[in-house]
Amino acid sequence: MAGVIRGLDDAALRDRIAQATAGYFLDWSHPVSGMARERSAGAFGYDVEDTVCTGGTGFGLLAQIVAAERGWRPRREILDRVERLVGFLETADRFDGVFPHFLHGGTGRVLPFMAGDDGGDLVETAFLMTGLLGAAAFFTEAPGIGARIEALFDAVNWAAHLREDGAVMWHRHPDRPFAPNALPIRGWNEAMPVFVLGAGSDTHPIPPESYHQSWVRTPTFLNGRSYDGTVLPLGPDWGGPLFLSQYPFLGIDPRGLTDAYADYGAQARAHALVNRAHCLANPRGHAGYGAACWGLTASDDPKGYAAHSPTHDTGVITPTAALSSFPYAPAEAMPVLRHLHDDLGDRIWGEAGFVDAFCPVGDWVAESRLAIDQGPIVVGLENHRSGLIWRLVSGRPEIRRGLLRLGFSAPYLAASA
Repeated sequence: MAGVIRGLDDAALRDRIAQATAGYFLDWSHPVSGMARERSAGAFGYDVEDTVCTGGTGFGLLAQIVAAERGWRPRREILDRVERLVGFLETADRFDGVFPHFLHGGTGRVLPFMAGDDGGDLVETAFLMTGLLGAAAFFTEAPGIGARIEALFDAVNWAAHLREDGAVMWHRHPDRPFAPNALPIRGWNEAMPVFVLGAGSDTHPIPPESYHQSWVRTPTFLNGRSYDGTVLPLGPDWGGPLFLSQYPFLGIDPRGLTDAYADYGAQARAHALVNRAHCLANPRGHAGYGAACWGLTASDDPKGYAAHSPTHDTGVITPTAALSSFPYAPAEAMPVLRHLHDDLGDRIWGEAGFVDAFCPVGDWVAESRLAIDQGPIVVGLENHRSGLIWRLVSGRPEIRRGLLRLGFSAPYLAASA
């Protein structure tokens, strides 16, 4: 899949991109655990081979479901991978059932994400659980693995991350009190699944009040301003990096999903269009930007790693930004996909799909591919094509309970009530 093949029609090209990108997880997951390695190259002070990530593994599970559904790999092969992965997680380090950001892929022992961050990471755990619940829904021929996944979910003590004021804290180590500078999960960002899954837990739930009285109560939650004619319901000025509105809806179906604060399908589309509008206006004059080359989100950067956005635009385009927008802005994303592959493929395409990021004009191309960027490309393209991952994950009782308990409504919730 490494070489560029020009002249494919749109559907064939999307399939080629998705299949190649899934190779990151199919061919480069850790051989012992089956977990996704954090990145393929360019690590910042850790071992690329043995550092595996919980959130990226959740995304990778969803990508491998797509591979099984599409026949890119035998269904039994992917199920075997899931069984190996679940067995690893059952003995890996957890903190009140909450997994850390990084684990050693061979031993299952925690690896610090940074100094002092060696406990449970509730956001990464939510992404992992999303992938696991998707696998349980997909592999119905193996009820045993589904039961084991449900046991992992039921063991997550979401409430252990509650602070006395009702805020839900991102990180926690049970042997230490919350640090004065500990990070509460608030404002519009990628962490929305924490509240949906936490509210949907029947064993250790987060109370709905934490969603309504903490998550939404920040100046950067509600937006409502117009950017180049597009009204952005939620988030910071100009929306922030695109992953803020992409990660939550890899599994949770935003179509018709509303609550007291927003229409979440409208949020996902508006965020993509606002990001694109900035790149087309290109106020900083970065060479190469345009209708076929837009998309700012967190990724590698010539100076390390950066949360690229309209308000932090370094001239770096990240392929996952536009390509993961396919479910919400397909007409706007398709020219990007074709340009990246047909015109720039000799620079940025290879095994496991596109590189993590690049400067459109210049000599910088990332050496890396990242699990959290590759996975959403596969999932986004499949949700655009068939809605498969949305149906699987949003059909799970844990997701339905959480959404309903938080006051969401959607056609698929009414149909399943």
